[in-house]
Amino acid sequence: MQNEMAKLPDDDVALVEALNQAYVKMRGELGRVIIGQEKVVEEVLTAVFSRGHALLVGVPGLAKTLLVSTLAELLELQFKRIQFTPDLMPSDITGTNVMEEDRETGKRFFRFVRGSVFANMILADEINRTPPKTQAALLEAMQEHRVTIGTESYSLPEPFFVLATQNPIEQEGTYPLPEAQLDRFMFNIVVGYPSEAEEKAIIRQVTGGEPPQLAKVLDAQRVLQLQKVVRRVPVADHVIDYATQLVRATRPKEDGASDFVREMVAWGAGPRAGLSLITAAKARAILHGRLYATTSDVTAVAMPVLRHRVITTFNAESAGVTSDAIIQELLSVFKPKDDLDI
Repeated sequence: MQNEMAKLPDDDVALVEALNQAYVKMRGELGRVIIGQEKVVEEVLTAVFSRGHALLVGVPGLAKTLLVSTLAELLELQFKRIQFTPDLMPSDITGTNVMEEDRETGKRFFRFVRGSVFANMILADEINRTPPKTQAALLEAMQEHRVTIGTESYSLPEPFFVLATQNPIEQEGTYPLPEAQLDRFMFNIVVGYPSEAEEKAIIRQVTGGEPPQLAKVLDAQRVLQLQKVVRRVPVADHVIDYATQLVRATRPKEDGASDFVREMVAWGAGPRAGLSLITAAKARAILHGRLYATTSDVTAVAMPVLRHRVITTFNAESAGVTSDAIIQELLSVFKPKDDLDI
């Protein structure tokens, strides 16, 4: 791996070290507000520095909104929260043209009024509670980082992230995200309940006194700079081979698919999953201060990358087999080579 490490210029090596230090500081600052949820915090930060979007799934009251708003504060990013409701219109998100009149000349003209999506970090709260037409208003923004109104396109501020939340209970009357839009999210992050000790600490902190004042860690320009470094992090061929093998193993119609996958999976992950695995592995590597990505990084990000891209069959649903269980089975079968032996 020494040859791979040599591919990073000295300037990039210094940036990797700076990002690792910033990551440690960010976790410390977030820990003053968010008790526990270390894995969730790491996955959210990995998505941010991978230039990806994330879907956070968890019951109410698990500090999903607080996590996103606190992260925006630490990174000095413009933050907006959009509460998705059944009556939310696409123009409420993207913006719209309004007609105005020049008082001096009497001429009328259209002026574009920007919607809530014009910010660096967007919290799409309970995204599954608004109709598909409004959900789709985010598609172009998430993929192209711009919105189109009529014949005009407007670029969104950079960096740009969508962190959406979804409540797994009370599904009646909701609008599940279609697979095409789910695929735009790099990560599907499950936010679980805290441990008993963490819950006691949460109660003590929230009911105790004033919220802590947080120190800014990075800014928008620095985040953009670090995102570019992530793209340049070297990846060995055997790491790409492992990510490709793992993604293709989720497809039931692929040659060599296991009987378990053929029975339990209706549709497997597409090529975007492989791209996300490698990009997220790169980001995780430099967050941990390493100059190259390994198969262990791919394994670490496999669950949030694949769980929303593996569609289960009726047999799996009736047997209580989830996409998480399928991915875990695949990870146990496809064990990566030891990077130190390559």
